[in-house]
Amino acid sequence: MNTGQSIGVFDSGYGGLTVFKSIARQLPQYNYIYLGDNARSPYGDHSFETVYQYTLDCVEWLFEQGCPLVILACNTASAKALRSIQQKVLPLKYPDHRVLGVIRPTAEVAGNYTTHQKIGVMGTRGTVNSLSYVLEINKFFPEIEVQQQSCPMWVPLIENNEHLNPGADYFVQKYLDELLQKDADIDCILLACTHYPLLIPKIQAILPAGIELLGQADIVADSLDLYLQKHPEIAAKIAQESNRRFFTSGDTAVFDQHASIFFGEDIQSDKMNLKL
Repeated sequence: MNTGQSIGVFDSGYGGLTVFKSIARQLPQYNYIYLGDNARSPYGDHSFETVYQYTLDCVEWLFEQGCPLVILACNTASAKALRSIQQKVLPLKYPDHRVLGVIRPTAEVAGNYTTHQKIGVMGTRGTVNSLSYVLEINKFFPEIEVQQQSCPMWVPLIENNEHLNPGADYFVQKYLDELLQKDADIDCILLACTHYPLLIPKIQAILPAGIELLGQADIVADSLDLYLQKHPEIAAKIAQESNRRFFTSGDTAVFDQHASIFFGEDIQSDKMNLKL
């Protein structure tokens, strides 16, 4: 018996919609609330303390909307805020709620996609500087060498809808070259930002043969599906009415225009008012 509640999906902006799209396709029966904190994005260059506070604000808002389970569909938030929320906030204030991220599910399977035991990670400065992927991948695959490359221009290109234009080619080539210069034997590249799937056509066009390009969306959807199977007490709380609601802390008209590119269908969002 569900209690009419929803699964919350959070991102600093639009990128989490690529993950949400896969989740909704794989688990269409559940109710969902998506929240993009566009008024304060991007998170990538903010400090740990700022990202933690912003993420906690949004997680608690989703709890207030009736979301007993929240997915941080944002690598920066997962890297800089997830552990503190799980260990310090939930046990004291929300013992019946759960918050999950995107880094651990990806790290658990990343080693299955390399034969040379060499993986490259491409992400925001915040994700790269956190070393979260290096640490998490090595927990599950200690023999694998992980190289990282920050790509500070990719998110701005995508959010300004310039990612498929010729002007984006330079920055796609630049960051790929810089990553592969660190280790020519890399044979798996992980896109550790939920925006980056929109660049896959350009990346694949210049990617050397024999390198696997690994996105997160389907991995996270599979992980959530398995989590709900293992935790029927959580799944039982979620209404199965296939309702989807979208919220942004920014301008709804701007959000709707850009979000439809990420989600693949028209979106009508509501305003989430931040308590600043």
